[in-house]
Amino acid sequence: MADPSIIPIEQLAFHFVPRPWAFAEARWAEIDTHFEKLQQANPALWNGRVLLMHQHAIEGSLLRGAFLETDFASFLAWRDWGFPDAAIRNCFGQGALRSSDGAFLLGVMAPHTANAGRIYFPGGTPEPADIVGKTVDLEGNVMREVTEETGLASEELDIKPDWHAVFAGPRIAMIKLMQASETADALRARIYDHLAKDISPELSDIRIVRGPNDLDPRMPDFVAAVLRAWWR
Repeated sequence: MADPSIIPIEQLAFHFVPRPWAFAEARWAEIDTHFEKLQQANPALWNGRVLLMHQHAIEGSLLRGAFLETDFASFLAWRDWGFPDAAIRNCFGQGALRSSDGAFLLGVMAPHTANAGRIYFPGGTPEPADIVGKTVDLEGNVMREVTEETGLASEELDIKPDWHAVFAGPRIAMIKLMQASETADALRARIYDHLAKDISPELSDIRIVRGPNDLDPRMPDFVAAVLRAWWR
């Protein structure tokens, strides 16, 4: 797989354009069996609904995209089986939390999640709740996920208007920089307090990343790529 490419994006035009997903319809029996095995290993997995991109185009600084709705089991099978439908993209948003002393704060996914142990910026795959009329509100999705995972509210952060679109194979990670007014240590302490109050938090730990020496193999390639770009 080629190295991730990063494209600055100023505007999104994401729409919900439902259509059947041939992969999910043709292989539903295999998908059910696969998900049952995953649930046996991790009973906390829940087969909810998610949105996946089936069309996209870049027009200058604008990214257009059309999304369909599917179940989480089909998404996991598509991911685990090597992304057999090349027309589909997992386009999701993440908030890059940066402290007043220049560090980034990333979360370690909890053992009960589908990405246990992986280290990401806060965020998640869009879902039907993010559909507003015919629009997929990715900015609203990112802020909701950041608040749910860290306890930080939008009014506490200087949220940059633009995005960094990181194209990494079948994934399009839409990264939005969110500047905090507190130091990294203070932010991490606040987030730990938030996680302690959650019965089933999505994050098991918070990592402070100040430079290349703090990169971890458990960070996906798109996370490392955008961090390196910002440090340059």
